Amino acid sequence: MIKALNILVTGCGGDIGQSIGKILLKSSYTKNLFGIDISNKNAAQFIYPNFSVGLRFTHPDYLKKLELFIEAHAIDIIIPIAEPELRFFSDQNILDTIGRAKMITASSFALEIGFDKFKTAEFLKSENLPFPETFLAKDLNTIESFPVILKSKTGSGSKDIHKINTMDEFLFYTRNAIQDFVVQEFITDEIGEFTCGLYRSREGEIRSQIFKRELTGGYSGYGEVVESNDITCLLVELAVKLDLVGSINVQLRITENLPKVFEINPRFSSTVLYRHLFGFEDLIWSIEDALGYELSDNREHATGRKFYKGFQEYIK
Repeated sequence: MIKALNILVTGCGGDIGQSIGKILLKSSYTKNLFGIDISNKNAAQFIYPNFSVGLRFTHPDYLKKLELFIEAHAIDIIIPIAEPELRFFSDQNILDTIGRAKMITASSFALEIGFDKFKTAEFLKSENLPFPETFLAKDLNTIESFPVILKSKTGSGSKDIHKINTMDEFLFYTRNAIQDFVVQEFITDEIGEFTCGLYRSREGEIRSQIFKRELTGGYSGYGEVVESNDITCLLVELAVKLDLVGSINVQLRITENLPKVFEINPRFSSTVLYRHLFGFEDLIWSIEDALGYELSDNREHATGRKFYKGFQEYIK
């Protein structure tokens, strides 16, 4: 018998949090759905029946207030979404429970590797997996071949990613924060860019789904479900070598007939709702696994199906 749960999503105001709210609203596992964000100037308040504004993770009372909230509302499951919060919980080694609530996150090693773009490349290199050449920007006196990709070593999203064509551009973008940047081999997207949902259970069952996608304003604006034995085999190997438990997102491009991973996002991604609609229900599987339930399986043959990013307006 399915137990209906009180579920709390923190950092729910962004696109990922809103997508997760839409999934949980329709889930038979949800009894009461709560959402917390640091601002109410977003549409999450229209999605989460119990929405409130909370403290930033940097506030000295953040953890205490969160524990009190969990106790007061008898929260069974907490799902942190915002990457800064996830980093905080990882640094504090709080990844299993907060108070009485079970946490839904990727496992600790996957978080450690995915949070740091240089560590990601070094990990792939050490495991003999295809990877783009990656260097710490602070270690480079010159760059011999352009273009290259300059990105924040610890940032998320596309705002801190730049395609660099000259040394002057490199010096301009790193002038104030060179310590935080990595320089990465540029891989052309002539064959396409792929974003992949990768899930592994506590018992070691691995499931994946591959989207060939196009970005619109930093988001996956369009995508198609594709099959690739090379990519699937790489994802399986990656899940095992990361000792993954939970759901992550893997981004890659293909060069020299090899899929090269250029980023690992150790969290649910902005395509979580699209995946769910195609039967790849990694959010639901994560909840089931945390509760010790057998994983459901509503996967369908989705190859060739497409998604399109849309927008919805809310008025108050």
